[in-house]
Amino acid sequence: MAEGHVPCGIEIPQVFIDGPVDAEHIKKFVVRAEELDYDSLWTQERNLSNFCMLEPVTLMTYVAAVTSRLRIGTSVLLTVLRNPLQLAKSLASLDQLSGGRIIAGIGLGGVRGRMWPESETVYGYSSEHRVTRFVEGIKVMQALWQEDQASFEGRFWNFTDAAMEPKPLQRPFPLWFGGHAEPALRRAVRFGQGFMGAGSSATQRFVKEYERITRFLDEAGRDPATFAVSKRVYLAVDNDRDRAERRLREFFAVRYRNADMAPQVCIWGGRQEVIDKLNVVVRAGARHLLLNPAFDEMEHLELLAQDVVPHLG
Repeated sequence: MAEGHVPCGIEIPQVFIDGPVDAEHIKKFVVRAEELDYDSLWTQERNLSNFCMLEPVTLMTYVAAVTSRLRIGTSVLLTVLRNPLQLAKSLASLDQLSGGRIIAGIGLGGVRGRMWPESETVYGYSSEHRVTRFVEGIKVMQALWQEDQASFEGRFWNFTDAAMEPKPLQRPFPLWFGGHAEPALRRAVRFGQGFMGAGSSATQRFVKEYERITRFLDEAGRDPATFAVSKRVYLAVDNDRDRAERRLREFFAVRYRNADMAPQVCIWGGRQEVIDKLNVVVRAGARHLLLNPAFDEMEHLELLAQDVVPHLG
């Protein structure tokens, strides 16, 4: 990627709404992404759904095996649905196997109704004290990654002189946080190496999040240059704007159960319109973009790299 351009990652084909999982398609996509000089490859997490969506850590492992250079990230893992000791081991192992290319985006997740598929109760966890459990899980993982003999005492986890090898190849292991509320943004600055604005939120919301992140970094005495700020953007490049919007709405109706969310948060239109709108996100503070085509992934992979990314920044 040419000097001065905003680094851009791209979403790995992970959702297969219209058919079975196509591993060969994934392989061709990520190998070509590396040839096109994208910055990174990304996944999301949703384990329970009536459409095909691959589990992110497993998918990252597959992608790490068929690529050699691009960073590979999650945006985001819902860590309150996972055991932090097991997750710490999985991520450390994957970081070693990938040659130190993993970014773990993590988040608390929104509060949902009891029957929402990704709610804690479906997984056998209590929804009480979820923030405490989230923060403890972060501290548990970081202790295991950083200390030869880790000890921890909390509400949910307690252990003494626990050893975990191998450690991640990267020190510190990069955690990028999602979230919207002020406490979530403060946690990103306190525990993380970066923040990623959600794809399910509009640019205007990201502007406010960036302003808060900047203030919290200043209060913490942290150098903003060492803290990543990214934004996931669902997008479609199509001169037929009505067709693009219709297809985005169809995707959001399945992926988020809300077709009306698509026109609120997505960017679509002809090449120049997409460039202009992405540059608004860059001017709002994004120093990294995660480009997320909702359909026609291979076509967008080529088009974005050749006609859009060189004009960002």
